[in-house]
Amino acid sequence: MDQWVSLITLGVADMDASAAFYEGLGWAQVESPDGVIAFDLIGQTLGLYPRAALADDLGIPVADVGGFSGVIFGHNVPQKEDVAPLLERAKQAGGTVLKPAVDVFWGGHHGFFADPDGHVWEIAHNPFSPLGPKGEFQWNGVK
Repeated sequence: MDQWVSLITLGVADMDASAAFYEGLGWAQVESPDGVIAFDLIGQTLGLYPRAALADDLGIPVADVGGFSGVIFGHNVPQKEDVAPLLERAKQAGGTVLKPAVDVFWGGHHGFFADPDGHVWEIAHNPFSPLGPKGEFQWNGVK
């Protein structure tokens, strides 16, 4: 298996509300088949799919998901000053800020929000991992 993630699919309770949330972050939908909402990212796609249909496709019961799932999606930004405004944008779009922008012990700066379905996102600036020209991230910086 090659070392990349092509598609991230989030099971969501309300497709329209979830799409509106990500559009509120400034993301644009791309054409996709009925029943799927997709947003192209840099080198991958974020897909939204009804949680119940996703569970049915997997052949498992739908769990009443509550609390932290143990998964966090990270969005890195070029400057420390970019973190707080993105958290505010997520809040205005209908998300919940879980942790405001703060300095981190290792020298970075971050905060967290949850989308309407509780999927957790970290907005972070890592001064040791400069982003590439398109915003692409690599652990020790794009070279």
